[in-house]
Formats: sequence, C-alpha cells, structure tokens
Amino acid sequence: MEITTLLLLAISLSMDAFSVAVTAGIKSNQSKARESIKIGFFFGLFQGLMPTLGYYMANSFSELIKAYDHWIAFILLSFIGGKMLYEAFFTPDDCGIAERETDLKSLLVLSVATSIDALAVGISFAALYPGQSILPPAATIAFITFLISAFGVLIGKKIGCMLQKKAEILGGLILVGIGISILVKHLKG
Repeated sequence: MEITTLLLLAISLSMDAFSVAVTAGIKSNQSKARESIKIGFFFGLFQGLMPTLGYYMANSFSELIKAYDHWIAFILLSFIGGKMLYEAFFTPDDCGIAERETDLKSLLVLSVATSIDALAVGISFAALYPGQSILPPAATIAFITFLISAFGVLIGKKIGCMLQKKAEILGGLILVGIGISILVKHLKG
C-alpha cells in the first residue's frame, strides 16, 4: 500500500473519532493534556486493533462480519448520538461547570463505535494485499487517530461552554448521521 493511500485512509477512518473527541473535550472536567491523551489513546488503540482483528478474521468470518457490521455501527452510533441529543435538549445549561471525566464504559463504547469501519478495512486489506503484514498500516492508523483525536479534545476544550449545547447537538447529529449513512450504504448494496 502506498504511503499516501495509507495516510488518507488513516485520516478518513479517524474523522468519526475526531468529532466525538471534540464533544468529549467540551464536556470534560479533566486537564487538557490528560483528557486528550486518554481519549487519543483509546480511539487510536481501537482504530489500530480493529483492522488487525478484521485482517486475521477475514478468512473465517468475513461474511458474518460483513452481514452485521453496519447494524452494529448504526445501533452504537445512534445510541450514543441520541444520548448526546437528549443531554443537549433536556439537561440544564451548566456553562462554567465542567461536566465530568469521560468514564471508561463510555470511552470503550465510543472507541468500538467509531472504529467499526476499521474492521472492514482489515478484511479488505487481507483480500487486497495477501501475504503483507497488517501491522504497519494498523500502527499508522492508530497513530494518526491518536493525534487527530487528541487534537479534537483540545479544540473542544478551547471552544468550551461558548458552543457546548450547539456542539452536543452537532456531535449527536453527526454520530446518528454516520450510523444512518453506514446502514444505508450497506442496505443499498
């Protein structure tokens, strides 16, 4: 795989994680550095693990995964996006008060939800590049996602309360939209 193609792939795979990271940065009460490293680490880790998992499962389970990956992504992203929309519309405005640390359970769910497409990339990689190692591309995807997600948290911290409700609504709509887009693409064939 050419380096340019790999970098574009890594950047495109990290966009879901970026939008979630911006919202997490807005809502977090942790220090900028700690939260950006934590979220970047988890999102990057899962973006690197999923193509690796997809690559190694390609021969045995490719049809099973292909049949359900869009439903899994749709359900997870719609649930998290719906929760964000609910919080934006039905929780009091808490400007000036940082809400909370991103808890481990939410972080794991978001990490899986934003990396489902990377699983399909691993399956595709196995078919397109038989005999080549998935580890260098997976490490590149993980690193790029780490950087972009960490940057997203910092952007979220910077815009802070000024745009919190709007960003929550936008983030929720983006997640639901991504989930619907994934579902529609797969249903259209």
